[in-house]
Amino acid sequence: MTSAEKDPKFENLLVYLRQSRGFDFTGYKRSTLIRRVFKRMQSLNIENFEEYQDYLEVYPEEFNHLFNTILINVTAFFRDSSAWEEIAEQILPNLINNKKASEQIRIWSAGCASGEEAYTLAMLMAQILGAEEFRQRVKIYATDVDEDALNQARQAVYSEKDVQSIPDELRHKYFEFVGNRHVFRQDLRRSVIFGRHDLLQDAPISRLDLLVSRNTLMYFNSETQGRILARFHFALNENAYLFLGKAEMLLMHSNLFTPLDLKNRIFTKVSTVSLRDRLLVMANPADDESSNRLARNVRLRDMGFDTTPIAQIVIDTNGTLVMVNEQARILFALFPKDLARPFQDLELSYRPVELRSLIERAYTERRPVILTNVERYISNTEIQYLDVQITPLQETDNSLLGVSISFHDVSRYIKLQDALKRSQQELETTNEELQSTNEELETTNEELQSTNEELETTNEELQSTNEELETMNEELQSTNEELQTINSELNQRTTELNHTNISLISILRSLQTGIVVIDSSFNISIWNYMVEDLWGLRTDEVIGKSIFSLDIGLPVEQLRSPIRESLSGRKQFQETILDATNRRGRQIKCYLAITPLFGAEMQGAVLMMVDVEKVSSMISTQDIEKRQQQE
Repeated sequence: MTSAEKDPKFENLLVYLRQSRGFDFTGYKRSTLIRRVFKRMQSLNIENFEEYQDYLEVYPEEFNHLFNTILINVTAFFRDSSAWEEIAEQILPNLINNKKASEQIRIWSAGCASGEEAYTLAMLMAQILGAEEFRQRVKIYATDVDEDALNQARQAVYSEKDVQSIPDELRHKYFEFVGNRHVFRQDLRRSVIFGRHDLLQDAPISRLDLLVSRNTLMYFNSETQGRILARFHFALNENAYLFLGKAEMLLMHSNLFTPLDLKNRIFTKVSTVSLRDRLLVMANPADDESSNRLARNVRLRDMGFDTTPIAQIVIDTNGTLVMVNEQARILFALFPKDLARPFQDLELSYRPVELRSLIERAYTERRPVILTNVERYISNTEIQYLDVQITPLQETDNSLLGVSISFHDVSRYIKLQDALKRSQQELETTNEELQSTNEELETTNEELQSTNEELETTNEELQSTNEELETMNEELQSTNEELQTINSELNQRTTELNHTNISLISILRSLQTGIVVIDSSFNISIWNYMVEDLWGLRTDEVIGKSIFSLDIGLPVEQLRSPIRESLSGRKQFQETILDATNRRGRQIKCYLAITPLFGAEMQGAVLMMVDVEKVSSMISTQDIEKRQQQE
């Protein structure tokens, strides 16, 4: 969502949160942020941002629920085990070797959530140094903006499920089993310091040897990421390390950090280039070595453009096609002879989408124009979905050079989204379907992880897409845990309701009297088997119908007034005898008793009816008729 497309009402809500509670979410990605806020609003049946802001003003306790929804605390011990193996086997030993024997080692876990990764670092460092040296030399600072998560982290208490990913040797060595819970060793716990810290507003912790911030940057927009990374750069010592999450690659910030192990997202700090060094480079522009280096750099740039996995073309301001990479040639069947041709003469200019008007719009607005989910028909049955970005290319004096157009194939993501929607629907059915959906999500996670590894050299827009997918994945994991809890509660309530229904059916069957229950609108909700035998209508034929619409041998119209009096509460008990014809065509006298049915409010009435001849020993017809005459 660009700045021009921001919802003013949502932006007002963010300003209110910052002014009233000090939480600044304006640097977060709008798509993720709006999705999380909407989730909380739906739970309250609130439809727009203005109403939700009014709700926050009236109910201040809602802030905590909102922040817990926005701040997704999805973490684990040794999360992404291959990356932690590299940290344990290479990074931490190198870090220790580069320090003097008595020199302090400072580590920062930024966005620590409930503390699992901070304690993972503590275990690995203690394993290398030994417990005694660890306590003397190591300080691990673990920070987050979520106070509830920090309180949980400070307790250092975890469930059996939480510690399953810890190797048995480390779990037995560094955790104590107390009351069905696993507690981290207190003597080592003192070296892990937890505190609230806002990456945007608070000063960074300095003089660090290792900074771990995993799957935290991906929630912020590109501008905010740049500000945070500049602070990370300041916080780290020379030759220090930065360890990020699997969706965070820093492709646009190579001036601050250089990848040491891009697959595992481990980076080193780039030393600041001095002004003297830059002047020395500029002093001999005609030097042969410099010329050769420049030529290699140009060739390297061209090869990098040609081999990028995203289809991309470049058009100059005269409307001439000047560059086409390999993916674009394959995707749109372009050939070297098409270079230098007018773009408007190519089929690509108007299919799968009209690009000429969008190019003019990019020139006019001087900003990228983005189209998502553009449909391209490959065959009669197969559709390809593309994200198209038209980016104006400007010289340093802001004059236009042309445009770059990239085509990102998102068909796979569209299919994944459809699969996830179907999985969400299946989660609401049965436990068996829930298990199947979890397996599908695990497969999806593996596919997304594989996709991220394949797209390590993509542009900034693809980087943003990868981060968005990782965010949705963590939301789904959080939602799965919530649904499992809700499902257990629903199973328990269903069992209780079944017991209640069985008891009610047993009671109704044990009564040798016809029982009819109607609601306040005269519609039948209970019709027991004695009534079926009396009037010849089955339960499924009358449920939900008005009692006055029944065509039976009972003169139901004569009951309208007594039933209304019962529903209004004017009479608590009424009884009468009516002449009727039963289902066998025999004339009978039917005894009826009417009583109101109360709950929190009037819910309906209960009609008890029976053939007088069958219960003559219990009911005196003459007594009832006398009472009717007296009334």
